[in-house]
Amino acid sequence: MTKLLDNSSAGIILRCFGYYLPKHTVSNEELSKRLETSDDWITQRTGIKSRHVAAEDELTSDLAYHALTNALKQASLTPNEIDGIIVATSTPDLTLPSTACAIQKKFCPSISKAFAFDINAACSGFVYALTIADGLLSKGIANRIAIIGADTYSRIVDWQDRSTAILFGDGAGCFILERSNSSTDSCIMAAKLIANGSLYDILKTNGGISSGNCNAKLEMNGREVFRHAIEITPNIINETASQAGISVKDIDMIIPHQANARISTAIAKELDLPASKIASTIEQHANTSAASIPLTMANYLERGLIKKGQIIALCGFGAGFTAGCVIMKV
Repeated sequence: MTKLLDNSSAGIILRCFGYYLPKHTVSNEELSKRLETSDDWITQRTGIKSRHVAAEDELTSDLAYHALTNALKQASLTPNEIDGIIVATSTPDLTLPSTACAIQKKFCPSISKAFAFDINAACSGFVYALTIADGLLSKGIANRIAIIGADTYSRIVDWQDRSTAILFGDGAGCFILERSNSSTDSCIMAAKLIANGSLYDILKTNGGISSGNCNAKLEMNGREVFRHAIEITPNIINETASQAGISVKDIDMIIPHQANARISTAIAKELDLPASKIASTIEQHANTSAASIPLTMANYLERGLIKKGQIIALCGFGAGFTAGCVIMKV
């Protein structure tokens, strides 16, 4: 591990980003051949046109490994300069060890002394992980942390269930946060995390390890997820903006979890913001769960649609029912 900076003088910056999408894509037209649906029906209700699907031999850790490799290359960093790996996922390779440790293994021995762990907050997971990393860096526990959102929901959706099969795709996105020599550099302005367990049943798998059903598939009450997402998300963005000492109007771009284009439209309307301020990649990526926020931000950064110095709100919502928002300056 690298020598730690003095807490009193350290800031935290977004050093770089990386992402990975599986090569294989499945279009709406392909789905319509095996489901009672059509391209028009899916597009009108979700905004999705296609999704990336992991190959049979691709695991969640493989997607995450490629995303981290991409980030390291972008910043000319070596793996041994990473002090920690936090992976947000609800589709881990194995029950144990963690997917973060599986990624670490792929880099060994060069990254063998970093800490590594997973968190599961479903589609809010990346925002949760980013907030945890910010706290660890602020406390001087590490100088540089890789935060990865990665999921392979193609493994847990029922491909015969039209209500869920059309929605999800696979992918991974990565940020590397690091401590800097100036406290004025800190990019995280404010964060808020919440969960409401009374909504536990509206989005879940129908089994798991301790229930004895290891072939569980995803089940969703789409109407209830929609209703709570458009209620919770604007509220948490407003509250986090207030915590940061800014107005929602001061935010240059909102990057919501990419669940449904209609949810994003409703969020913009509720916040009285133009659609141009709500980032969207759902058309080609679909819902990639914990990967959707870093994938979308990486896409916008790469295309120059987010620029240095701008204020960005990252907001997630998902099974649990979890939600989170981070407001940061790029």
